[in-house]
Amino acid sequence: MLFAARQFCTILLSLTLTLFIESPVGNSLCTPPVMLRSFSLPTTATATALRRLPIRLLSSTKSPAYGEGLSQEDMMKNDMLITTTPHDAVLGPASKYAAHGFSPSSPRGRVHRAFSVFLFDEGGRMLITQRAEAKITFPKVWTNACCSHQIYGQEPPEVDDNDPDSVLARGRVESAGAKRGAVRKLKHELGVDGCLEEADFHFLTRFHYWASDTKTYGPETEWGEHEIDYILFARKGGVKLSLNPEEVADIKWVTKGELRSMFEDPELQWSPWFQGIMRLKGWEYWDELEGICEGKGEHADTEVRFFDPPKEFYASYN
Repeated sequence: MLFAARQFCTILLSLTLTLFIESPVGNSLCTPPVMLRSFSLPTTATATALRRLPIRLLSSTKSPAYGEGLSQEDMMKNDMLITTTPHDAVLGPASKYAAHGFSPSSPRGRVHRAFSVFLFDEGGRMLITQRAEAKITFPKVWTNACCSHQIYGQEPPEVDDNDPDSVLARGRVESAGAKRGAVRKLKHELGVDGCLEEADFHFLTRFHYWASDTKTYGPETEWGEHEIDYILFARKGGVKLSLNPEEVADIKWVTKGELRSMFEDPELQWSPWFQGIMRLKGWEYWDELEGICEGKGEHADTEVRFFDPPKEFYASYN
């Protein structure tokens, strides 16, 4: 392998001819020479050596998929979230770790963008998921299909311009970034690859909420959520799922009646955002699922609806 690598470097050098042309200013130390590179055709020996090189040296390196090889702690440090004002104007980046830290001096962390995907099958059943035990915030709770964050540094970008003045001027909320984030995270968490695209998601509204993770860490918890949550609905048949055990412990496709019964089960724990969304607009949106997914009527709005969490998600310092 070392010999092959040396061959490769030698070939690259033989393919590049570097010419130095003096600057018009002469040999001034302040003006460097101009470097031009021109490509020369490989010799027969070079071409033969190229054919003998291992294919993995000649092929381009594929970028790892989002989250590949990273722990929950790694993503807490590496993911740069989009912090905002309470009205969803972008302030700038903050690590997931910094945005989710709660304390007496920062009792609700930092407001940041998120999205919640509500996925339905052709029969109108909703996919609900149980968050994995490995999750740092709100592990083991049941919630909607996918809950995560738009982040900086993705291509295509996930940062939408939804400054209140921009939204007012346009008369609508930009949601392309949230939808791209949904595609990325559905693949990462549930193995959904290719069958759901940006165009399959329907943006409806934004919720602003906060919640301390007292269920996991007690009344002095150091973790919580404080989000502007973009609500995305999608309906698709034949979606194949492959669960990432670091993200998802279990799944269920449920009818409205089944979900209502599950909400009444004292043994089950639910995410505070899912409870609030369903209470305020979720059931109503589910009733309008066909119109939403077929583009009948106007369902999206420009509001940012605020709600407090259930009392059990208040820390001692809230």
